[in-house]
Amino acid sequence: MTGEGGGKRMVHGTVVKVLTHRRDDRGMRMEEFASRCVRRGEVHELVTTDQRDTAPGTRVDRVGFLGFAEIGCAGVLDRGDQVWIEGRLVGTVLGFDSCHFPNHYNILISVPEPVTGRNLALRPEAEVRFVPADMTVVAGPRELARATRVPMPANEPKETR
Repeated sequence: MTGEGGGKRMVHGTVVKVLTHRRDDRGMRMEEFASRCVRRGEVHELVTTDQRDTAPGTRVDRVGFLGFAEIGCAGVLDRGDQVWIEGRLVGTVLGFDSCHFPNHYNILISVPEPVTGRNLALRPEAEVRFVPADMTVVAGPRELARATRVPMPANEPKETR
């Protein structure tokens, strides 16, 4: 499908559990969907990876576990959304693994090298934000809260899903 782009709210949440381990043989599988709806109060796992292939079923092995985050407002997470924790850009949403669903999704975050919650000095109650790819962010939680949208040029469509 094309032309799905449109405005959406920024989804925010809170770290509820910090994780500190890495794996090179995890065996997650990339879901076929480039977006997932999340509800307020749900808890999902944040996982970093340096793997880039988003084809459905792609095996994702090299991962770093950041932790679990409780969603603070319902919304839609899309591939390409920026992931900010405590005002620091961590990476972008690469996709989703549902091996634990309906308990939770693994939200796969694209980074140069897998990192863990310990590597980023995360702590419980840290603020997490999923910022739409078409927003400009200046830095820090206060500026992040006031992020402004940058319209996409009409002749340059966003990713086809």
